[in-house]
Amino acid sequence: FAKYLWWNLHEHEELIHLNVGGFKQSVDQSTLLRFPQTRLGKLLNCRSEEAILELCDDYSDADKEYYFDRNPSLFRYVLNFYYTGKLHVMEELCIFSFCQEIEYWGINELFIGSCCSNRYQERKEEDSSNDESSIFDKELEKFDKLWLGEIRKKVWIRMENPGYCLSAKLIAISSLSVVLASIVAMCIHSMPEFQRRDANDREIEDPVLEAVEIACIVWFTVELVIRLAAAPSLKKFWKNPLNVIDLVSIIPFYATLAVDTKKEESEDIENMGKVVQILRLMRIFRILKLARHSVGLRSLGATLRHSYHEVGLLLLFLSVGISIFSVLVYSVEKDDNESELHSIPVCWWWATISMTTVGYGDTFPVTLLGKFIGSICILCGILVVALPITIIFNKFSKYYQKQKDIDIDQSNNDHKEKYNELPYFNVRDIYAKRMHSFISSLSSVGIIASDQDSTDFLHENILAKKKKSH
Repeated sequence: FAKYLWWNLHEHEELIHLNVGGFKQSVDQSTLLRFPQTRLGKLLNCRSEEAILELCDDYSDADKEYYFDRNPSLFRYVLNFYYTGKLHVMEELCIFSFCQEIEYWGINELFIGSCCSNRYQERKEEDSSNDESSIFDKELEKFDKLWLGEIRKKVWIRMENPGYCLSAKLIAISSLSVVLASIVAMCIHSMPEFQRRDANDREIEDPVLEAVEIACIVWFTVELVIRLAAAPSLKKFWKNPLNVIDLVSIIPFYATLAVDTKKEESEDIENMGKVVQILRLMRIFRILKLARHSVGLRSLGATLRHSYHEVGLLLLFLSVGISIFSVLVYSVEKDDNESELHSIPVCWWWATISMTTVGYGDTFPVTLLGKFIGSICILCGILVVALPITIIFNKFSKYYQKQKDIDIDQSNNDHKEKYNELPYFNVRDIYAKRMHSFISSLSSVGIIASDQDSTDFLHENILAKKKKSH
């Protein structure tokens, strides 16, 4: 009954007294009740002290003050939300801290004002890549609960972080060398000097190039199996595009082996031979393995992933321009016998190479009006391509710098771990132990009378050392 009496008296007060990290503010109840689903709105609907303490860190019955151990500078934005009904994000704010703060106060991101929502979403997407190093650290914590976790952790770090130690660098250099050797061997195989045929006029592999190919595939397979065995989570392992690329790079070899084996038993040799040629061409995907060792390629992938709006806009502009100019040049060139632009599909090709300013010169307009349309097409192509490319280039620069920062952070964290593993020596403790053993030896020969005297002597000696140091 006393609790309900206390609350009824408190309920008639118009102002709510808040203390957020030392920042005190009195707010009208009606202001907070506008948003009953937020933390402060729910606080007004509490009917007991226990319910209040579930929503705030402390409560003063004497001052009728609610205390929250939160960042006072960020609370000012929350308070402004209750007054205006909109959240506003300043340029100097950390996006992740702001997200955590509004989540604590129970405020949805949908309340962010239209003047700040676009900038907020862009910064949130851009800054999400900075969290990769912390994600890597969280993955390392999972090894403590896994079977052979310590061994798998050491293997995983060396496979994923080339800057960790000398052995990790050697693994990365070896992997990069094998990738380059595989690509070079594939290119050399296309040269006529290295193409051989058997007695039945069927193409066969050069023995040296075949040996290089097998050695590279063995390396790629062993590397993938080791990564797979050491991975802390198989689900996240296959979500990584680099690991999917590793799998795709070795599939053509094993598929070719299976097709070659079946080709000997199959009567449809011609179709099976085409399948083998297609599978051999798929080996070019191995060049994507360089992304594991290249900051630039990883940044390019991140840029394309976050710039799909700009890329789509670029393709849309080009498609519209190609369609318009191909029809225009077709309409003025179709009746000229010397012109090769006698169909719209051919004009598509001409408009594409003209708008992208490539200009092969294999097809071109011959009439005066056609050349004028071609000039307009080239100028429009420059404008159409230049506008989105600038945005994409700026994003690439940002992601490239962030990727470099992530690599530096991971390298610094590795050095910190090595530093923490070094033995720690407290000079004062070592000095005290040695003095104690020295005094004990003196007391054993009767120079110092007792253990209590030796302790007092040691204490006085340490105090004297401290005074000298000060």
